[in-house]
Amino acid sequence: MRNIGSKRLAAVACAGVLALATACGTSSGGSDGDKKASADQGGFSAPDVPMATAIGDPEGQVNILAWPGYAEDGSTDKTIDWVTPFEKESGCQANVKYFGTSDEAVQLMKTGEYDVVSASGDATLRLVAAGDVAPVNTKLLKNYADIAPFLKDQAFNSVDGQMYGVPHGWGANLLMYDTEKVSPAPTSWSAVFDDASQYAGKVTAYDSPIYIADAALYLMDTQPDLGIKDPYALDEDQLAAAVEVLKKQKENVSEYWSDYLKEVQAFKSGDSVIGTTWQVIASVAQGEGAKVEAVLPDEGSTGWSDTWMIGAEAKNPNCGYLWMDYITSPKAQAAVAEYFGEAPANTQACSLTSDPTFCDTYHAEDAAYAAKIHYWTTPIEQCLDGRTDVKCTDYGDWTTAWTEIKG
Repeated sequence: MRNIGSKRLAAVACAGVLALATACGTSSGGSDGDKKASADQGGFSAPDVPMATAIGDPEGQVNILAWPGYAEDGSTDKTIDWVTPFEKESGCQANVKYFGTSDEAVQLMKTGEYDVVSASGDATLRLVAAGDVAPVNTKLLKNYADIAPFLKDQAFNSVDGQMYGVPHGWGANLLMYDTEKVSPAPTSWSAVFDDASQYAGKVTAYDSPIYIADAALYLMDTQPDLGIKDPYALDEDQLAAAVEVLKKQKENVSEYWSDYLKEVQAFKSGDSVIGTTWQVIASVAQGEGAKVEAVLPDEGSTGWSDTWMIGAEAKNPNCGYLWMDYITSPKAQAAVAEYFGEAPANTQACSLTSDPTFCDTYHAEDAAYAAKIHYWTTPIEQCLDGRTDVKCTDYGDWTTAWTEIKG
């Protein structure tokens, strides 16, 4: 990934899809690696959408809605192509459309024109609630058995014990710091919250309303009296407390990032010396000479786990199922994970990566590491922590709050 990362990021930039970061940005459900979806998801219920019982003859094509980098067919780089082998193997012509944000993906799925979508946590429950995706019959997918158990049956990809997709890839939001300018090495998110004034004007943070969850996670540890049990289930008072933390942080922020390359450049130039990041960004920055390290702080972190979902009105459901099975196969997972920069969901991919240390770097098989991650989940009015005596704030409230925070 050290070499591939720089090459891929350059290709992504040229393709004009650096909105990717914002895209992966919000999700639904704030579970940790061991927390399974509850029976009612805090009051959330899914519409009655039928589930496939068998895979029939391929229809000849499949319409794929994907994050940039998830369905490469060689058009970005001739050497990066896992779509063509799928087409030859399945007989399904892959028609791929990339999207730039989760909001865009949600709107496009409403058209009924797409068979499958790679949805991030901030989109999954919205798609389920709207009836735009169908429950997935995992018994029809031969590669599902090899998906890491800690990614299955989570609050962001299942409802009432029923999976609504197939886990694809995942990662943690890490704390990156300049090893020459930040000492001692940080072990807590306090470095960018309560202690951020030590790095005034040099702190960077992720530019998305979902970043509010990072502050909520910090408050879970530092202000337990607030009663926050899930960083994505905040009532009005808890949201207000998180907003206050982020307003104080803003006084020390150099910039909010949503562009891989800009964060790398900021650390190389010294404009940023500490802040939230992804492993792929840290690897690229190190590969370009930046003196940085990235750690998972003691409090744990937020993160993402993307899910392949099938449209409720998919016109090509058989090819859709064949794609979901193929893209979660070991070979495809190895290719996507290294190109995109994330841990593969199918751990059998780890023996196939070109970099033999890749899965170690991304903690792909480390259930204890994954258990420290609160995966992006869409905040909804029904409290995802199970409370029924109050209403929780939803993503619209978080969006309004984020605008207020940034000023």
